[in-house]
Amino acid sequence: MTLQELQTQVQQTRRDILRMVHAVNSGHPGGSLGCAEFFAALYGKVMTYSTDFSMDGKGEDLFFLSNGHISPVYYSTLARSGFFPVSELATFRKLDSRLQGHPTTHEGLPGIRIASGSLGQGLSVALGAAQAKKLNNDDKLIYTLHGDGELQEGQIWEAFMYAAGKKVDNIISTIDYNGRQIDGDTDVVMPLGDLKAKLEAFGWIVLEEENGNDLEKVIAILEKAKTLTGNGKPVSILLHTEMGNGVDYMMGSHAWHGKAPNDEQLENALTQNPETELTDY
Repeated sequence: MTLQELQTQVQQTRRDILRMVHAVNSGHPGGSLGCAEFFAALYGKVMTYSTDFSMDGKGEDLFFLSNGHISPVYYSTLARSGFFPVSELATFRKLDSRLQGHPTTHEGLPGIRIASGSLGQGLSVALGAAQAKKLNNDDKLIYTLHGDGELQEGQIWEAFMYAAGKKVDNIISTIDYNGRQIDGDTDVVMPLGDLKAKLEAFGWIVLEEENGNDLEKVIAILEKAKTLTGNGKPVSILLHTEMGNGVDYMMGSHAWHGKAPNDEQLENALTQNPETELTDY
């Protein structure tokens, strides 16, 4: 996809996110909006994959979403990348929908490889997939996404240690570093300290991008991370984003982590993100 096409995708994904959570008065718009550029870059430019989905994923790059509560941005991206009909976005969080609030594998939704939402677990699963690729002589990569608040879980630090200790060098783990979580700023709830130094001390190669909502910069750092794989160390990206990005009244606060806009707020947000040629579902 061209840069313009990707930018269009980002804008339409924002509309999808807002309309999905508004329709059921439930969901997590803040982190979803903040990661729209990351998902557009990953699925539209960086990863090699097939929409003829199989759980094996042989010969494909694989993605694992660990912070599953940002499912709206994930579902929008999968649908608009061709994994399932865009019209299915209208079923988000409704009874008998495959698009549950947190992604699940038993619903059989193409593109979903793990059930996520119990935070801290995604990296462990992804490392198993990465090692399986090595055993299968499959040179494709594993990508993961984690919330910064998620790093307060203990299991993910065990996984960080394991990845370096076992030289799992075919994985790129991105951390959505927006500084906010459901109860407030991460620095207030549980400070992460010098996260880059910590990960480097664990044996990871660490890249950092201060503007994770600049699409070109997101693409560039993901592409750079790819060049650093295969060197005996896992790779991480600290991607600084803005929760609620693209909707002015949602930015600068944790308040919209898990709250849906009302009718008036939705209209305001959609005015800031006009419909594109991709059209609404």
